[in-house]
Amino acid sequence: MTTVGVDIGGTKIAAGVVDEGGELLESTQWPTDPKSPEVIEDGIVSAVQNFARTHEIEAVGVAACGFVDADRSTVRFAGNVAWRDHPLGEILADRLDLPVVVENDANAAGWAEFQFGVGKDVSNMVMMTIGTGLGGAIIMNERLVRGAFGGAGEIGHMVAVPFGHYCGCGHEGCLEMYASGTALTRSARSREIAEPSFMSTIREYAGDRSKLQGQDVTRAAADGDEAALKLVRDLGYWIGRGAASLSAVLDPELIAIGGGVSRAGEVLLQPARRSFKENLFAMENRPLAPIVVSKFENDGGMIGAGDLARRD
Repeated sequence: MTTVGVDIGGTKIAAGVVDEGGELLESTQWPTDPKSPEVIEDGIVSAVQNFARTHEIEAVGVAACGFVDADRSTVRFAGNVAWRDHPLGEILADRLDLPVVVENDANAAGWAEFQFGVGKDVSNMVMMTIGTGLGGAIIMNERLVRGAFGGAGEIGHMVAVPFGHYCGCGHEGCLEMYASGTALTRSARSREIAEPSFMSTIREYAGDRSKLQGQDVTRAAADGDEAALKLVRDLGYWIGRGAASLSAVLDPELIAIGGGVSRAGEVLLQPARRSFKENLFAMENRPLAPIVVSKFENDGGMIGAGDLARRD
């Protein structure tokens, strides 16, 4: 039998039918209305009902961009969607008459990589999802680590620089402020002000300074622009440093890099691996975990959520 995996992002919602081998049999997507939980729920119910016309659906998994409680049903908080202690799983289960599991979106994506992607041959891994922010998932001894209250894996909110840049979470110096698409955008705009001639190629991608985004930098880096390469190397340094800190505590076999920023590929991974090695505790006396790009890009949340629903 099959499940439905739903990935609720800040700008779009994707849903798909997932089989036991982690294959997407059918999928759809639509824009998120972040101000209306009811509209989000209506869209999910409609998508599942449409899938049920041609597939035998046994359960639904929802990957949500927020802090999901240990009950795997209630979204305690989400930065981009109007959820505060919202019983999303219970509401959907009542409307669909199906079992529903809610999971953090980064956890779902990490589970997909562990079961069907780059981590399928290991027992312990860490996933770093690098997009606008920095999320994470931890798999230890073949189990998803959720913590006592459901909040484990928030890698982006480890303090990297005491009294550093302010983070959207309300604290200062979070790793997310140095190892994310937001960090890349901030660095590029600052460098453009300080050295506009050095940043001319990146500015051409963006059109003007106010529209400059991290993806403009990664595109220019892929074309060999020296200013962009410098910015991406700096980002890679922080990713590697964060991975080294995680390894000191968790000792994973593999570190997978996902999210939109991972499209930079080896331009990003090479400095990340170098920084990881330089900052790793007892590096001379331990195996070096490989750092690789994840297999699933936009589909990992759906696949992971669908598979977690099957196993609940």
